Amino acid sequence: MNKIKILLMAAVLVISSGAAMAQKTGYVSIDQIIGIMPEAARIDSQMQKFQSDSLAQEYMSLFEQYKYYDSLLSKTDTTKMPVSLRKKYNEDRENVAYQVQNWQGIAQNLYQQKQNELLAPVYRKVMNAIQTVAKEKGYTYVYDKSVLVVGPTGDDLLPYVAARLNVKVPPNVPVGLGGATK
Repeated sequence: MNKIKILLMAAVLVISSGAAMAQKTGYVSIDQIIGIMPEAARIDSQMQKFQSDSLAQEYMSLFEQYKYYDSLLSKTDTTKMPVSLRKKYNEDRENVAYQVQNWQGIAQNLYQQKQNELLAPVYRKVMNAIQTVAKEKGYTYVYDKSVLVVGPTGDDLLPYVAARLNVKVPPNVPVGLGGATK
């Protein structure tokens, strides 16, 4: 009876290890796919316009506000100004000065928010294509190429996902972990 249990357990282990070994693993660079999509160029130009039109204008506006509050407090006779108003102008000037001094970080956050907003539909489209390709090709796991240290070149799904998205992979875009193209 024990021999039968042992044989049965061994058979289950062999079958389950065979099933685990049959799982296909692939990888793809999401950044590369986004980079070759036509939407990426459009988003880049929108981001440049956002930076020059919105962020630069907002900085200039902040700087002008600072100059205004500074002129109120330095060029006028502040002794004739009510204390509460002088205190309010000084607080406003300090607030604007803080924003001007920290503008690079503020602008970077605003830029990142806008970029994420514009890229969200593109990422959804790419992720749907990756899931479809993985299902069609029988891949159980698909990793982002940037997290792999070692992997087989043949399992790069970039060409398949690009085809699914009707995007041509330029010859200068490396396919595979070693940079070898197919």
